[in-house]
Amino acid sequence: MSLHHPSVEPHATAPRRARPRGAPSSVTRRQWLRRAAAAGAVAAAAPWIVPGSALGLSGSVPASERIVAGGIGIRRRGGNDLRWMLPEKDVQFVAICDAQKESRETVKRVVDNHYGSGDCAMYADLGEFLAERTDIDVVLIATGDRWHALASILAMRAGKDIYTEKPSCMTIAEGRAVVETARRYGRVYQTGTQRLSIADFVFCYEMVRLGRLGKVHTARAHIAPWDAAVMETKWLPAEPEPPRDQVNWDLWLGPCPWRPYNKTYVGGGWRGQFDFHTSCIGEWGAHTFAQAQHGLGLTHTAPVAYHYVDNDSGDGMVTEFATGAKMILERDLKKKIFHGSCGMRFEGPEGWVAAGDGYAKPDVSHPSLLADYKKIVDDYVARTGNALNHMRNLLDCVKSRRQTVANPEVMHRSMTAVHAANICMWLKRDLRYDPVKEEFVGDAEANRLRSRAMREPWII
Repeated sequence: MSLHHPSVEPHATAPRRARPRGAPSSVTRRQWLRRAAAAGAVAAAAPWIVPGSALGLSGSVPASERIVAGGIGIRRRGGNDLRWMLPEKDVQFVAICDAQKESRETVKRVVDNHYGSGDCAMYADLGEFLAERTDIDVVLIATGDRWHALASILAMRAGKDIYTEKPSCMTIAEGRAVVETARRYGRVYQTGTQRLSIADFVFCYEMVRLGRLGKVHTARAHIAPWDAAVMETKWLPAEPEPPRDQVNWDLWLGPCPWRPYNKTYVGGGWRGQFDFHTSCIGEWGAHTFAQAQHGLGLTHTAPVAYHYVDNDSGDGMVTEFATGAKMILERDLKKKIFHGSCGMRFEGPEGWVAAGDGYAKPDVSHPSLLADYKKIVDDYVARTGNALNHMRNLLDCVKSRRQTVANPEVMHRSMTAVHAANICMWLKRDLRYDPVKEEFVGDAEANRLRSRAMREPWII
């Protein structure tokens, strides 16, 4: 298999861990390690056969209980995710797959330095990575937007659980495919909307749930204050392709229509390009729409109405849910609704609460609303069992097989709102959407934009 391909052998059950060297085929890894540990209590020579770290001595996690992790396409944002993952004692990161050699080698250095070893394996071929690494339980995916859904689907078909960066799908159809794949193969999935797991944001969600603001009628969701909703479709000038081992351009493009190589793309200049991006709305809306819907208790659905605004960004667009609640897109920083990135605000007849990145504490309409801050956050953790750490929430769910806080349905419904808002801006007219049928009402042109053609062999 020269490149990765959707024909990677699927596994409907959890991936099998590699059998320890020397263990008979009828003995599981856990049984073998337990027998070795028992032998160590009798025979002084046993420690050189089974290291203490493998047995869970000195506070380490036994190898039989560790979650084995690998990565696909880890660079800037993915590097932050990796730094969240590596300190978790029950995780062992073992391999990186990337179309760019420089990125592969960077991740290997970080991982090997962390563990004090040279063991992190590198793969340039996604098909080889998924087919060979049957020991891997969880895959961290932090490619560009165009690859998030497809890489997740291929990895889940290969028996892996998923942590993927956002925006987690390029179309409504891709989002639905992620949901169905996770369900079919019994996979645990977390999308990188980490503000669903941060205390200040959780406090705001709980204030709505507890009725402290009265019946909330409006959620405001921050969209990125750069780029536009209507994206660029022109190609950058062609440049000589680097050697395939340095950058596998065909693999880097993946399901997107082919275009000539330009180093600007692989350096991050794919943003703002229609084939690669989800616009200024998706850049932050992939976070903030999920936040708004989570607070409103509407993560199982999507807005039913999208009202076009005559600007280049979608700033001020009003979307409406079937419940009557509204989610308004906010970009204009002069309004001072938010003073940090990826902000959200919930408004009701008895007050409002807001949070964003960099806040010392949530903003509130009256200081009294903060009186029970710690208790409300602590009660949330006790009630849900969710860690206030997005990566930890995934890892806990990998073990328990519970749904994560940002599970496939949460991702799909919030990304549906992102894509519908984009389509509204592209077509320059109001739209109605049926979240049950997952189609626009009476608008064939809008319905055609629910999916995009995918370049073979990278198809769902």
